[in-house]
Amino acid sequence: MDGRAEDGGRVYQSSRDQHISEYHYHGSDELGLSGPDSVRHPAVGRAPVVLRDRAEVLDRLRASVSAGDGGHAFVLHGMGGCGKTAVAYAVFHFATETRGCVGLWVNASERASLRSGMLAVAADRGATDGELLAARNGLRPGADLVWEHLNRPPEPWLLVLDNADDPEILRDGSWLRTSPRGIVVVTTRRAAARWWPGAELQHIGVLPREDAARVLCDLAPQSGTFKQAAEIADRLGRLPLALTLAGGFLSHQVLDPWTMDAYRRHLEEGERVELIDQGADILSNEDPRHLVGRTWQLTLDAFEAHGLPEAVTLLRLLARFASEPLPLSLLNRPEISGTLPRARTEMALRALLDQSLTELVDVGVRCVQTHGVLLDSVASATPSESLTALSSTASRLLDASIPELPDAGPEDPQLRLLGPHAIAMLRRGATPSTMADLVGIATRLATALHRTGDYLSAWETAHSAAELSEQALGVEHRLVLAARSRAGRALFRLGRYSEAEPLLRQVRGVQEQLFGADDPDTLESSHGLQLVLGNLGKRAEALSLLRATITGRRSALGPAHPLTLRSQASLLTMLSASELETEENSALLSLSADCERHLGPDHTITLGARHNHAWALYVLGRFHEADEEIRLVSDMYERRFGLDYPIALSAQQLHARIHHRLGHFEAAVDLMDDVVARRANSLGADHPFTAASRKVLAELKEHGRPAP
Repeated sequence: MDGRAEDGGRVYQSSRDQHISEYHYHGSDELGLSGPDSVRHPAVGRAPVVLRDRAEVLDRLRASVSAGDGGHAFVLHGMGGCGKTAVAYAVFHFATETRGCVGLWVNASERASLRSGMLAVAADRGATDGELLAARNGLRPGADLVWEHLNRPPEPWLLVLDNADDPEILRDGSWLRTSPRGIVVVTTRRAAARWWPGAELQHIGVLPREDAARVLCDLAPQSGTFKQAAEIADRLGRLPLALTLAGGFLSHQVLDPWTMDAYRRHLEEGERVELIDQGADILSNEDPRHLVGRTWQLTLDAFEAHGLPEAVTLLRLLARFASEPLPLSLLNRPEISGTLPRARTEMALRALLDQSLTELVDVGVRCVQTHGVLLDSVASATPSESLTALSSTASRLLDASIPELPDAGPEDPQLRLLGPHAIAMLRRGATPSTMADLVGIATRLATALHRTGDYLSAWETAHSAAELSEQALGVEHRLVLAARSRAGRALFRLGRYSEAEPLLRQVRGVQEQLFGADDPDTLESSHGLQLVLGNLGKRAEALSLLRATITGRRSALGPAHPLTLRSQASLLTMLSASELETEENSALLSLSADCERHLGPDHTITLGARHNHAWALYVLGRFHEADEEIRLVSDMYERRFGLDYPIALSAQQLHARIHHRLGHFEAAVDLMDDVVARRANSLGADHPFTAASRKVLAELKEHGRPAP
């Protein structure tokens, strides 16, 4: 009686003869010996209070259930957290409660849970213990057993295969089939049609704004207004999982309840992923799919396990950018090799698309777009040792996508798309040296946007770049001042003269004090300021500043430099006839020829000089020469920039004036009518340029052909 057993050991005592047989099963639960507690009830963490939107998908699925339309398989696909399971739950409830179908729910996220769940379905449908034991022991195919019983009458059924994010599991055992007796609904992140032959694919995306706001109001009706809920929904990218967690947080605060306004402020000020996940039910199991900070980590872990770390790297690189559409061309550059081999980028991107971690969008430019909450989640989980290389690569990719020397041209939709990404990279923060690089890139982007006539995007980019970099670099940093100067130039073109003048005066004053009056940056601000002053009617100050700018640029850059020639060309538009006829200024009338000799006939500054030369000829009363010059300039502008480009409209306005002076009264009024309409359409009815054009039109009509 001294025998002792420890851990898993056993002691046997017997008297007389005994024959003991003991059987042991060794191994994991891969064969599915333990099944789910139920396949008749959906295994969902938190059923939606009310399912918002999804009307089109639900109508299609409900119609199929109502018609007893067996033999169909529907695949609900979309990114993690978008509510695929909630849609499946709603269909399941409709089928069982309204149509009297047998509802069967299987967790298909892993091989073991799928197998055990499907064998439980077979048991529910009448499989005997012997049949199930044979299937579990590998003596007969499990999938064949399940579908043999699903094909038997009498009741119609609905089978949901939830979280089937690894279609290979379904394919390996041929678990996904169809039957005339019922309908199969699959929820998955895998979007590629090749995984689901014969199935009808239904995309589940984020919610429309109003429905997203209603989700928050459903969950936390006392926390705020519909308008406040809509603002939070926008901050959360209208992702159903994030909305559910946010609503849960707001509705469960007891000691210190939050309002929706307070929640929105905390989203803007802090780490929104951590804040959102505080809405999870602390008493429930920590299913990664129910937390935005972890729901996508499952897929990233699978990439690593399957030997595709480049997909993880690419997603972390995308997390350095904004959640706005990102041009595909940016990712197809040699600079991407700083973090992953360029040859592997295509495969990595396809993997992300297949797992619904990003999507292709066409906004006039082929782009990828990734949800903001997903990007925040990935960014917060990115190892710190990888951040420097990722940020550097993102910066170089953005830099390479912007013209080195931006030139005037028609509006470029790709440039506009880059603005939010430059700002997002600055907002994420960086070392001072990296921040300086980013400010320089953002300012060059703003310059490029400005020169394509997209003045609002130019202002937003330059203004945001200056604001976001001040703390790291200081308000007197050369690049911060350059960004502010560029913002001032854009304000002028937007017609906001009262804001542009003090900003450019202040920037120019600091630049002159720090760098000197003839510094290129100071002179650039001076050129911009004189344009504002001239349009405000401060001619004497504008003319004095322009002359000083020309002198400074001649000294600093040389007489043939494009910027020197541009400032000289501006002088042509500010001088009266008597001033143009003086010996000192008469040489300006040959400036366009000088520009053509130094820069070429098609250079933008050469065209601008010819445009201003036509104005000078008009002021001098040499209308036939002016008409010939402006015709050539207008034709070139139209070919290069289009009719709505600002300087093209300016040329047309001058042409209308010249028409009138030549006695072509009807042509002048018709042309000016068109200019007014186009300026009102592109700049707005209240823009100073539009107002000036309306004034010219009124003058042309008032001083039309005299009565006979």
